[in-house]
Amino acid sequence: MADLFAQALAHRAAQRMADADAALTQAYDAAPDDPRVAFLIAQLRYERGLPAADLFARAVALAPDNRDGLRNRALAEASEGHPDRAEALLTVALDRDPAWLDGQRALASLRWVGGDADRFDRGWALAARAHPLQQGLWLGWFGALAQVRAWARASAVLDEAQHHLGETPAVLSARVFVAGETGDLDRCAALLDRLAGRDDEFLRIARIRLALRQGDAARARDGALAMLGGPGARQAWTYLGTAWRLLGDPLAEWLEGDPAFVRAHDVGLSPAELGELADVLRGLHGGSAPYAEQTVRMGTQTDRSVLLRHEPILARAKDALMEAVQVHVAGLPPHDPRHPLLSTPREALTVAGSWSVRLGPGGFNVSHSHPAGWLSSAFYVAVPDAAVMGRAPAGHFHWGAPPAELRVDLPPRGVIAPVVGQLVLFPSYVWHGTVPVEHGERLNIAFDVVPGQSPRA
Repeated sequence: MADLFAQALAHRAAQRMADADAALTQAYDAAPDDPRVAFLIAQLRYERGLPAADLFARAVALAPDNRDGLRNRALAEASEGHPDRAEALLTVALDRDPAWLDGQRALASLRWVGGDADRFDRGWALAARAHPLQQGLWLGWFGALAQVRAWARASAVLDEAQHHLGETPAVLSARVFVAGETGDLDRCAALLDRLAGRDDEFLRIARIRLALRQGDAARARDGALAMLGGPGARQAWTYLGTAWRLLGDPLAEWLEGDPAFVRAHDVGLSPAELGELADVLRGLHGGSAPYAEQTVRMGTQTDRSVLLRHEPILARAKDALMEAVQVHVAGLPPHDPRHPLLSTPREALTVAGSWSVRLGPGGFNVSHSHPAGWLSSAFYVAVPDAAVMGRAPAGHFHWGAPPAELRVDLPPRGVIAPVVGQLVLFPSYVWHGTVPVEHGERLNIAFDVVPGQSPRA
């Protein structure tokens, strides 16, 4: 009976995506020259992990100005084992229009993931130098280098940009970021003083991070409190929790300390299902390096939402995971209108993004948070034996410890050993990361949950 129930759940989730696919296929058959339908069916097949490059080619032929279609055709080619075709497509398009920023980002990302760490940014360089008055190209090039923490090269790009553009506020803001992340606190403070008349979310966060690095938790607290009514509130809560802990404020426990906030749940997948799931996930980890914007070190992370894919085992896993989420949410404390977790409606929970992380020897996730989420997760599919993974807490999940670059001496609030078949859930605004694995493979699925939105698994 249990096996039949599991099969029914898997069929239900798979059927939703299959129904969408069938509806679009019918629309495509009825109107094969409609560029919108052609793009949508290509995009759906791509998100489901099905062949889509030829479909995107058809969509672009029908709408040559559809740059999203061109970019996604290149991404589909890469995912289908043709990175050279992907790079050629983007290179030709960027030769025609070097200022296509999304195209430059996609090309640099493909080269980085493919292992070209030294020259992955060469497209940005050619474009910026050919069009030196286009600030977006300089900042895009800077951003690509900053993401991989190539600070000397990133600073050189800013020097070159300033030579052509002058000392614009955007260039100054980028210099603030470099100074803060490299620990040049006096320079960071001086640059922020020069930008005192500007008040955007980036600069607010930069001022909070500087205050923490300078040991001024009260100033960091005040800066975070000032952001709570604006678009950066989700990110501000993360820093506010850190400042309150440093100040010994009991509000830190109110925000982060309830044991119901961070818990592990048995998802109920069988050993055979977990083995099948591991095999599918391993096939998705084809890159030689993690994407530059990700928090993975010495491992890889998938590029698309794994819980939208077509494989039945992933549909079964998604249903089982969401059942565990419902159990977790039911165990949360009562509604609190002031609290970022407890004030949110708890109905119509959906997955807002999902991915898989595969860590090898020395691999870990740096401490970070998920400002776009409500609840976040780690579901363990394969974990090394304790003797292989290393002495505890090697490979463990930890939460509450700020990133090392903030220079804040706060230990994790807790650690949880990874157990195959268990799902760890926690508030998305909480700092979290993993302790490095000494040896072996640590394979998981992670996802964010949000209430009352359309699913984007």
